[in-house]
Amino acid sequence: MSEITDTPQEPLGSEFGHGSTAMDVVSGVYLSGKTAIVTGGYSGLGLETVRALVSAGARVTVPARRLEHAKAVLAEAGLENEVETDRLDLADQDSVKDFAARFLAGHDTLDILINNAAIMASPEQRVGPGWEAQFATNHLGHYTLVNVLWPALVASGDARVVSLSSTGHKLSPLRFDDVDFASGYDKWRAYGQAKTANSLFAVELDRLGREFGVRAFAVHPGGIMTELQRHLPREEMVAAGWMDAEGNLREGFKTPEQGAATSVWAATSKALEGKGGVYCEDCDVAHPTDKESPLARYQGVDAHAVDKDSARKLWELSAGMTGVNAFA
Repeated sequence: MSEITDTPQEPLGSEFGHGSTAMDVVSGVYLSGKTAIVTGGYSGLGLETVRALVSAGARVTVPARRLEHAKAVLAEAGLENEVETDRLDLADQDSVKDFAARFLAGHDTLDILINNAAIMASPEQRVGPGWEAQFATNHLGHYTLVNVLWPALVASGDARVVSLSSTGHKLSPLRFDDVDFASGYDKWRAYGQAKTANSLFAVELDRLGREFGVRAFAVHPGGIMTELQRHLPREEMVAAGWMDAEGNLREGFKTPEQGAATSVWAATSKALEGKGGVYCEDCDVAHPTDKESPLARYQGVDAHAVDKDSARKLWELSAGMTGVNAFA
């Protein structure tokens, strides 16, 4: 086997862009016989991601903490006969392992795994053995999910794992000396750390998995107003410049259909064959952040979110915290 080289963190020149929708991306894509999982696939970006994958012929499983609510939403969307649903609470490691075991019992392969579910800027909360909830839910839950589902990903022979990060990663690197905010909790720094973790996870998973035919990508979906903002009062979103006092969103925000496009592109695009371990935005591989740009807060990927040494260190930390490691 020839050596697999790292994929440069630079745009490919995609035919899609900021305004493309998930349906645009899957036009002409055929996923018949492919199996996919989309966490959080019953609201916002996740629902539009599921809709696009189903339209291309994939068999999609949507695991959900609020299972009955998820079933109702999917039924309202006309997808109840097109997807499987199951129970999953990403903040509960036992729930993650139980879901993965049930999936493995019923499916031989997993071709696409989109780690979409997340919480954002939540009040301080502890889960499991005292873990900070945003890091535990957004990162550790998905870390364990991927590791337990590893046999099905390898069996695919050509699987992709998409990890949803965001420009929130620019708010904080990994705080290796205190990932759980034992003191001085800050909801935005905690969210930023979790989104950095989502990106670093893709970097290391791709390094470990590519010899088995498993490639991983981190994705910034764009600014979208969804249930993710449920913990934020309007005054805070106005102060952040996301909307005006009347609730009108600032220019550049995407619809959920547009926000789902980069996840679907990373999961299905032929332009990414043989590539991985990169951070994507607007349906292309992102530029490294230009710190001199007035848009540096909103565009590009900061170096700390794609640093290979930090990615390996995070994997080791996560393995130690969860006791799970498919590569041990």
